[in-house]
Amino acid sequence: MKSAVETLNPTRVRLTVEVPFEELKASLDAAYKKINQQVTVKGFRQGKIPARVIDQRFGRGAVLEEAVNDALPKFYTEAVNEADLNPLGQPEVDITELKDGELLAFTAEVDIRPALEIPDYSGIEVTVDAVEVSDEDVEKSVEQLRERFATTSPVERAAAEGDTVTVDLEAKVDGEVLEDGVASDVDYTIGSGQLLDGIDDAVTGLEAGGTVTFTSQLKGGSAEGKDAEIKVDVKAVKARELPELDDDFAQMASEFDTLEELKADSRKRLERMKKFDQATQAQEKVLEELLQLVEVPMPEKLLEDEVNTRKHNLENHQLAQIGMTLDKYLEMQGKSAEEFDAELKEQAEKGIKTQFVLDEIVNKEKVSVGQEELTEHLMRRAQSSGMSPDKFAEAIVEQGQVPMLVGEVARGKALATVVETAVVKDSNGEVVDLEDEDEAAEAAETAAETVEAAETAETAEAAEEKNEA
Repeated sequence: MKSAVETLNPTRVRLTVEVPFEELKASLDAAYKKINQQVTVKGFRQGKIPARVIDQRFGRGAVLEEAVNDALPKFYTEAVNEADLNPLGQPEVDITELKDGELLAFTAEVDIRPALEIPDYSGIEVTVDAVEVSDEDVEKSVEQLRERFATTSPVERAAAEGDTVTVDLEAKVDGEVLEDGVASDVDYTIGSGQLLDGIDDAVTGLEAGGTVTFTSQLKGGSAEGKDAEIKVDVKAVKARELPELDDDFAQMASEFDTLEELKADSRKRLERMKKFDQATQAQEKVLEELLQLVEVPMPEKLLEDEVNTRKHNLENHQLAQIGMTLDKYLEMQGKSAEEFDAELKEQAEKGIKTQFVLDEIVNKEKVSVGQEELTEHLMRRAQSSGMSPDKFAEAIVEQGQVPMLVGEVARGKALATVVETAVVKDSNGEVVDLEDEDEAAEAAETAAETVEAAETAETAEAAEEKNEA
């Protein structure tokens, strides 16, 4: 076999391959054997039909077609390896010459991973939010805990904001009660804004036994988006009572003996959360700066496929799960189809660029991934996908997606390496040491999350559907 490579642009090449006919012998033998098992000829046992009879009865062309289809992947792979290429996606193959007994020639155009020059990234500087926990933050956190321990008790008075009312609901459109427009014994907290527009004003001032009718646009169901006449029967009014903020509350709601100890723990917890957010912010900003340093040619076919995959996942997985169409989603977002497509393309370009650049750093820094790191990442991905770890791992292995997970972890570690060399300051001008306390242990995994967010990696479900297609 002879092969040559022509560079069409920085991300696409054309392979020209010539194969002497004798190198097709194994594929020709396999073709005759396959056809032998599929056809019957009177006077011959199945599987024992001579080659000359198959040529006479079914044509030599059918045999050559079967043999070439069998041989092409093998010779294409050999040509790719010989040229030391890193192809992306499937090639576009064109058979240019097929002379029986003499020669097979074909071309294969394919996108390739571009060669990148990674500059010195140690000079990257970014600014992140300072870790500041105010007394107001602590009070808000304790108040949220207090809300969780609130109790309700029936009252014989008109309903007011903050009260919980038990109601029966009935929705009519054009005078007809909707099949899915009736609900009984619904508990609703006035002022929460979690049910229907206008219900707060409608029920405020009503006592148990009161009835009111108002008009509201339905947010879901069979008549979503339509104006409906809503009838509300108030069955009970209950006042919410919050526990006193004292040592007894601290002992009831936590492991602490005093309210001051509870507040001190809340402050520490908020500081840890803000430090985690600060580390994530640093990773995102360092990644942005890193991408600005590297010129990355964009493979057009790969970009097109990535845009289509993202759109498919959004439309057929994320939106389908909540029963929403893409048009409705765009309407809620206030975006036109053109704006959405442009935004999707920009995100896809960033995802591809992120992968290319960090993969180059993985190779440059010789980053490796341990079994424990891979397992932790798999557990987190399983949790975010809503699958059990066992089911997620099984799907990943069956679909051959383990290298995908390894790549995510490796790129996360590569980003963490870049962050370590960067100068990170907070909004007060102080240098941030991201290696304080537990940050070192979590840096690679949080960086993997940052990378995953930029790339929008496929879920196991989406990957399985793509593989089936």
